[in-house]
Amino acid sequence: QVHLVESGGDSVQVGGSLRLSCAASGYTYSPSYMGWFRQAPGSKREGVATVAENGTLYYADSVKGRFTISRDNAKNTLYLQMDSLKPEDTAMYYCAATTSFNIGYPLRPATFRYWGQGTQVTVSS
Repeated sequence: QVHLVESGGDSVQVGGSLRLSCAASGYTYSPSYMGWFRQAPGSKREGVATVAENGTLYYADSVKGRFTISRDNAKNTLYLQMDSLKPEDTAMYYCAATTSFNIGYPLRPATFRYWGQGTQVTVSS
């Protein structure tokens, strides 16, 4: 059973930066995809950024140029560097993983099987 634990969420001012971390454990095979998703109150969960096992990166248009996802397979840890934060980035951020390879669109939450509990990011002006 894959176990994911997020950390790094906080309250920051507009334009600030945060780095989220996700510690992964319990899997036999390295996840084919890992990613970050977010959900604001009253909104659907949406994909933010994902990384494939081969290193291919995927970003939502809303975060391109501001967020950077990275994966340290040796440490079994996923990161999300968030810069130039905006109020609309306020949400609960979730780490997710899947061991499937044919997942179609890699930012679709439904294709990810394993989820962490989330870490809150609040951006205020």
